[in-house]
Amino acid sequence: MKDDLYPSRLELDKSSYETNISFLRDYIGRDVIFSSVIKGNAYGHGIKDFVPMAEDCGVRHFSVFSSDEARQACRARNHDSHVMIMGMINNKALGWAIENDVSFFIFELDRLKAAINEAQRIQKPARVHLHLETGMNRLGLEEDEFEDTVRIIKENREYLQLDGICTHYAGAESVGNYVRIQEQIENFKEYSSWFREQGIDAKHHHTACSASALNYPETIMDMVRIGIAQYGFWPNRETYMNFVKKHPDVNAKHKDPLERVLAWKSEIMSTKKVPAGEFVGYGNTYLTSREQKIASVPIGYAHGFGRNLTNVGIVLVNGERAPVAGLVNMNLLTIDITDIPNVKKGDEVVIIGKQEDQEMTVASFSEMRNFMNYEVLVQIPSGLPREIV
Repeated sequence: MKDDLYPSRLELDKSSYETNISFLRDYIGRDVIFSSVIKGNAYGHGIKDFVPMAEDCGVRHFSVFSSDEARQACRARNHDSHVMIMGMINNKALGWAIENDVSFFIFELDRLKAAINEAQRIQKPARVHLHLETGMNRLGLEEDEFEDTVRIIKENREYLQLDGICTHYAGAESVGNYVRIQEQIENFKEYSSWFREQGIDAKHHHTACSASALNYPETIMDMVRIGIAQYGFWPNRETYMNFVKKHPDVNAKHKDPLERVLAWKSEIMSTKKVPAGEFVGYGNTYLTSREQKIASVPIGYAHGFGRNLTNVGIVLVNGERAPVAGLVNMNLLTIDITDIPNVKKGDEVVIIGKQEDQEMTVASFSEMRNFMNYEVLVQIPSGLPREIV
């Protein structure tokens, strides 16, 4: 239900999400655990609203970056869904994770030792995933730490539940990283086999994100961590083209199997006629060339609609494309509606999404800002209301 206190809102299309989940589950295999990656406030979709919707669609595993996101996910869930922290958790917060049955990545011995200490104190095993360094050179247990890792685990088995052994690939969306990804795949095979030979066998092995699952299906193991694709976006255009080439049935349908879940909408705040030869808004960036009708929309760069969209951004009004006219302000922008008939206060404005036969995609919005899909999505304020439609 629309909240009239807010200048704009986001709509999450549940049926589109169901379409995406069905497609992705068919692709990765129905027996593979689907972990929904909800870092970055669920890629801008909103953890609080997205998690219950995903649970309604059968998702029972969620991946976050940090412990604060894990707490949000735990509060949002309506089922016994599991939450996994892939990145930051302070050693002092490990006790909270253990008590709440939240699993977390181990990519350094300090965290492993701290987890054991907290598990001993609480008298409950810590659920952990060994994150192995395979060539990304960012996070991960180094090969020269493996023997110490095995020794510590064996000495403290009663305080550890090894949920997974995993890694992350360095840019699986681009063919330019092909050699590096292949080396990582081989390294993970070798390292995970070595751990198994040492008697350390995890419940799950997982390495695939959206890009690696779609570009390198051999990385799909018994669990995948799917982020951007579940929201209806391909990691990049290259990934989509590669997928279509490998799956001619998709190409034959001439239809993207992924559907965008998110739409961002506002409304006309006010309209005004401006004579020819007048500047609109702050400064002198936009001069009317004729008598024009200008509308104000209550969103601006504080909401993620950047100043670099001044005089180049486009929104949809009454099924037509309306260009930004003048500087994008902190909380307001002005658009030219001269050639769009019957526009009035309160009319819907679509920033991202469909309106009649027109659509403003995140990709087009991203290109106007010289950003990636990911950047645009996560910059949408978390405070804006999300509505499931």
